[in-house]
Amino acid sequence: MKASRIAAAAAVAGTAVLTLSAPAFAHVSVQPEGTAAKGDYAVVDFKVPNERDNASTTKVEVNFPADHPIASVMPEALPGWKIDITRSKLAKPLTVHGEKIDEAVTKVTWTADGKGIEPGYFQKFPLSLGALPEDTDQLVFKAIQTYSNKEVVRWIEVPQKGQDEPENPAPVLELSAAADDHHGTASAENTAEKTGKTTAAEDSGDGSDTTARVLGVAGIVIGVAGVAYGVLAGRRRTAA
Repeated sequence: MKASRIAAAAAVAGTAVLTLSAPAFAHVSVQPEGTAAKGDYAVVDFKVPNERDNASTTKVEVNFPADHPIASVMPEALPGWKIDITRSKLAKPLTVHGEKIDEAVTKVTWTADGKGIEPGYFQKFPLSLGALPEDTDQLVFKAIQTYSNKEVVRWIEVPQKGQDEPENPAPVLELSAAADDHHGTASAENTAEKTGKTTAAEDSGDGSDTTARVLGVAGIVIGVAGVAYGVLAGRRRTAA
């Protein structure tokens, strides 16, 4: 009896811990697909969970940092969502690939034309961004989440190092060190080099495989011949 009561109490306590800790993880966040290097281009995913049991998320707005504008923003098409991109003139033009850019994306809005994000689900909203700034270690994107019951949650509080996470933290994209070549040349060369090595290895492997197959077939033939010889020799002895 005592054992069953202890087990039941432990289960209740565990459920309470999970219930209390869940909201800390259920907020809008952003993560790169791979790396997000300074001065380079990256694909990032904004992950939006539905925190309500009686309403769906029908609209998501992501605001871009004005102090670190990004000239190129391309969304991925998502079935069931309408995508709007807002651009604004820059007070200080950017220079990208030797060209001056006088406007940048300031907001991307996804509006559901179907069910949206239903209770118990989350949705990823991918964006291709570039070129990423070189003078900061992170980018803060303030997000606004709207539910089907007209409730609006503003994920706009900037997390501070050394302090507890705010109740409604803004998505923060951490940037890694700048790549050798911002245009991806180094990466392309590395890829080509790796491809060349792989091809050479595959060619070598193919040669080895062919040799092994020939030797294998030869071994089988010799083995069969040996067995046949043994059978014939046995018959001769029996006949004698």
